[in-house]
Amino acid sequence: MESAAAVSQIGLVGLAVMGQNLALNIAEKGFPISVYNRTTSKVDETLDRAHREGQLPLSGQYTPQDFVLSIKKPRSIIILVKAGAPVDQTIAALSTYMEPGDTIIDGGNEWYENTERRIVDASSNGLLYLGMGVSGGEDGARNGPSLMPGGSHRAYLNIHNILEKVAAQVDDGPCVTYIGEGGAGNFVKMVHNGIEYGDMQLISEAYDVLKSVGGLGNEELADIFGEWNRGELESFLIEITSDIFRVEDDETGKGHLVDKILDKTGMKGTGKWTVQQAAELSIAAPTIAASLDGRYMSGLKEEREAAAEIFKKEGLSEDINNVGSVDKKRLIDDVRQALYASKICSYAQGMNLLRAKSMEKGWGLNLGELARIWKGGCIIRAVFLDRIKQAYQRNPGLPNLMVDPEFAREMVQRQAAWRRVVGLAIQKGISVPGMSASLQYFDTYRRARLPANLVQAQRDYFGAHTYERIDIPGAYHTEWSKIARKARV
Repeated sequence: MESAAAVSQIGLVGLAVMGQNLALNIAEKGFPISVYNRTTSKVDETLDRAHREGQLPLSGQYTPQDFVLSIKKPRSIIILVKAGAPVDQTIAALSTYMEPGDTIIDGGNEWYENTERRIVDASSNGLLYLGMGVSGGEDGARNGPSLMPGGSHRAYLNIHNILEKVAAQVDDGPCVTYIGEGGAGNFVKMVHNGIEYGDMQLISEAYDVLKSVGGLGNEELADIFGEWNRGELESFLIEITSDIFRVEDDETGKGHLVDKILDKTGMKGTGKWTVQQAAELSIAAPTIAASLDGRYMSGLKEEREAAAEIFKKEGLSEDINNVGSVDKKRLIDDVRQALYASKICSYAQGMNLLRAKSMEKGWGLNLGELARIWKGGCIIRAVFLDRIKQAYQRNPGLPNLMVDPEFAREMVQRQAAWRRVVGLAIQKGISVPGMSASLQYFDTYRRARLPANLVQAQRDYFGAHTYERIDIPGAYHTEWSKIARKARV
């Protein structure tokens, strides 16, 4: 049944800031929406905002039953609550009043296998289910996010007209597409976040080198990142980095706020999941893994402070090697090139992970289309995503983004600057794990022959694991110790 007054085309549960902003975005696009939150003050807050932000068609409900019955059939309900048990509790509260053909859309950062379990559970009650990645933070939710819905295609068709209007809009369409079956949407959002980890780590390393080696101040850094944002590095993260360097500290009235922030990075788990999945699928993702390790190491603040004192007493100063005067202009340009080349590696690793998972699960992910929907709204939005889209359109079977002719040319053009930056950082004792991991990824991938032949010989020596030869087919085992003993005699 539905209420005689059921006028809402969609519903949303979970009115923290993201939920409120997405609900207001939907209403502003002309789709009447019902909202519900267990804490009723949040409903009142959202109603007040809807009134203040343009008399938007949003109705507040105070019980799960009234909420569900206020939505037109077939109902589509977005859930934006904390991942895990709260999602299951919310589904249980709503599904009592929902009917076959209705749809639940989970918009949180959920582990993809939880979504696949919920799809099966919902199906047993005749309900449709989507796990939808939402990227763009609070601002994106209000003004146009990147949306990554996966699960029931029928459910997507029921709601696609709303999602296409609500999503960020770019030159080649709205930043939403049907991702694939099962937990595909959540998995794609997870990898998006892993790439985001890599991006942020690389930017922080660029900042560290420019500040610690180049001696640049915050105002200079703001100008440099602002200039970079008008070129090949143009992106949301570069733009906000420039803004951050300009903000002064209101608390003390002295200096810039960025210098007063504790150097311990928080995280919510999606980066760790990305690295775990890469390991499960035997996909090298060293840039993303280095960014995760960087966050773990940042958490050891007290240990790092104690270690700094210990090594100082042993004669190791923070400035390990005095490399003399640095050509600032050249350093700035080198760091720009190193950052760009490293970013390509991070995106290449993320795309390879998506392809591997798609093959394992039969999702049929379209990597070019994923790059397209990340061009707007989301945290990793960047101008060069359009060129990533074009690379996969040119060659859908592209084995690695780095070997696309355009990107390969750019990597070669930038590799000398990249090596200078990593080498200088190593000389100065400044850790650049993301940039160096990216460079090692590039160097390993471009070499036709690696020292893995020795590792295979060792494995065969102590474990009889056998090896292949480069000149004769087949598997071989050698009695290494016997032959070596004879050779020593």
